[in-house]
Amino acid sequence: MAAGSCLLLLLLPSLVTALHSPPGCKIRITSKGLDLVKQEGLRFVEQELQNITVSDLHGKEGQFQYNISQVKVTDLQLAFSDLNFQPQQHLVFNINDASISLRFRRQLLYWFFYDIGSINASADGVNIYTVLQLAKDEAGRLKISNMTCDASIARMHAGFSGTLRKVYEFLSTFIVTGMRFLLSQQICPSLEHASLVLLNSLLDTVPVRNYVDEHIGIDYSLLRDPSVSTDTLDLDFKGMFFPRVREDQELENHAVEPVIKETERMVYVAFSEYFFDSAMHSYFQAGVLTIELQGEKVPKDLEVLLRATFFGTIFMLSPSVDAPLRLTLQVSAPPRCIIKPSGTSVSVSAFLNISLVPPDRPPVQLSSMAMETKLSAKVFLQGKALRVQLDLRRFRIYSKQSALESLALFSLQAPLKTLLQLTIMPIINERTKKGVQIPLPEGMDFTREVVTNHAGFLTVGADLHFSKGLREVIEKYRPVPTAAAYPSSWPAEPSTDPSLL
Repeated sequence: MAAGSCLLLLLLPSLVTALHSPPGCKIRITSKGLDLVKQEGLRFVEQELQNITVSDLHGKEGQFQYNISQVKVTDLQLAFSDLNFQPQQHLVFNINDASISLRFRRQLLYWFFYDIGSINASADGVNIYTVLQLAKDEAGRLKISNMTCDASIARMHAGFSGTLRKVYEFLSTFIVTGMRFLLSQQICPSLEHASLVLLNSLLDTVPVRNYVDEHIGIDYSLLRDPSVSTDTLDLDFKGMFFPRVREDQELENHAVEPVIKETERMVYVAFSEYFFDSAMHSYFQAGVLTIELQGEKVPKDLEVLLRATFFGTIFMLSPSVDAPLRLTLQVSAPPRCIIKPSGTSVSVSAFLNISLVPPDRPPVQLSSMAMETKLSAKVFLQGKALRVQLDLRRFRIYSKQSALESLALFSLQAPLKTLLQLTIMPIINERTKKGVQIPLPEGMDFTREVVTNHAGFLTVGADLHFSKGLREVIEKYRPVPTAAAYPSSWPAEPSTDPSLL
């Protein structure tokens, strides 16, 4: 028993770490962002309620027989609505004192009198209270996991016309009561389908685990359920890159956890040093952090200087003195990212091998020198793509053989730095030009972005705008209809034969 308790105590720290592993990427949506979502969401709700399907209403009172069919919503007035964060329940959508205008077909048989036409009706004092619960699904994707809804109609009126208007007014109590019940019973199922099916299909457009290029991919799976306060909703993403040759590889996160305190913008995205380190580690594991220059690609001035520097070695290789030079720059360890309030930098250690490549003969290595480089990194957002532009800040070369050789290489310091700036850095920045997509749904983009550095992480504060409407994106990814999910839109045209009433 004592041994088991000791084992539990030893495992407890690792269990706590597993339950709260720090995110590489964190997104905060503020109340201002929620206001924008409410505006677009309200239009979507209006469209959904306009497509409500109400069953036919049949009845008989004494000698009166009636049939109400083809019920269609003609207008909605959602004057008072609100969308709020609510701890423990996540999102609350509330509509108060709305009105719904309807038009439906009537058929009436009274003794030997038969009447057919249409009726205009209005439901007033419509109140809808909806709670959406957000959670992480098995794939690590944000989903609406549950919805509770309560809908009520305070009043309903119907206007009648035609030869039997008085008869309809007599029956209006039965008809209006039945229509009020049927309509109120359809509101919540319509919104439930809109939330759990349609809006979840929109959330399916958020990238979770996808490829960045032919070498690496990124894992944006959620680490845990959303954290909701009265003013914010925070999402913790894994934010880890992986090499495509080893997709199951995990890089342990020892970086500082991003902490977002701001609420002035609609959304904030934070990236820790781990986010960038995992990208560079993945490229290193993929074996692509190597650049080779040979022949005409080597700048002429540098080639002359290198031949002069290694003249003795070259002379001993006669008659191959005129063989082309080859420079191979190979990163020796995964680069490291350092984020400070003053800026972001990347430390790189590499080897530079200088060789002669005689025709039809094995390459002859002239020198192998170590390089230590510090690059300044400008991180910016364009659309939904996070991009990095690198610039050479510090550069040092030294020999791996001896201090004397390092001294001899001093004259190469400036020309090799120029080579890096003019030849190598453009190649690297071209590779990072595409950037990586931030996990937002399709149709939603950033505007007015501001990047702020902190100790160990940086944040991007931005506003949001919809480049596509919710309806447009949902229609694009709408699930295939099924008979169970989509009943027929309208009943068949009612018969004009009184015997069929």
